[in-house]
Amino acid sequence: MKKWMQLSTLVLCMLPLIASTLTPSWRMKADYIEACSCHLFCPCYFNKHAEHPHCEFNMAVKVREGNSGGTNLAGAKYWLTGDLGDEWGTNKKGAWVVVSFDPSTTKEQRDALAPMILKTYGLEWGELKVQEAPIEISRSGDVAEAKLGGGQLASMKLKLEPGADGTGVVLKNVKYFGAQNNDGFEMYRSLEHRADIQGHKFSYSDRNAFLISIDSQEGASGGMAGAGR
Repeated sequence: MKKWMQLSTLVLCMLPLIASTLTPSWRMKADYIEACSCHLFCPCYFNKHAEHPHCEFNMAVKVREGNSGGTNLAGAKYWLTGDLGDEWGTNKKGAWVVVSFDPSTTKEQRDALAPMILKTYGLEWGELKVQEAPIEISRSGDVAEAKLGGGQLASMKLKLEPGADGTGVVLKNVKYFGAQNNDGFEMYRSLEHRADIQGHKFSYSDRNAFLISIDSQEGASGGMAGAGR
């Protein structure tokens, strides 16, 4: 009987340790509006190089649910503007990126999100800057819009790609960077996709764009799909 009591005590002591190893220290589900300088569909998801020696992008993100330790990430908003450059697929190096946090995103959320963002994309950036600016995201009918700094710093206006039956096109079974799961790339085209931020400026139209929801957590391997081949 004494042996069984000792064993039971040992098991009870180990349960919190086991639970901590099974539960990821961070996880988030996030909704993206994204556009880049490649034509539809961005070849970066299948190759080691973009359509051009650069892939200039905007990503407007709202966290639907998530946590990092004791920090609740739900409702946090951030925006990535940058250029993958021409070494992301061969050397896992991006050219530059600016991470913008909406003022409503708390310091605790920002501190938690920063390493999560870097881990999800799995790139070493030649230039990385962080700033604060208001983020607006909207969707009406077949048009999705996002503005950074009221549209002065960056903006996207995207139109749904209708597909053969007019209801839209969704690309499934394609990896999104280091996210472990996604619900498919909902195809759009950019009516306007521009940025003028931290010394970098670009403007495009009729280029690749999509909406996607991702599930990312600790343990996900970062990097684009093409970078691993």
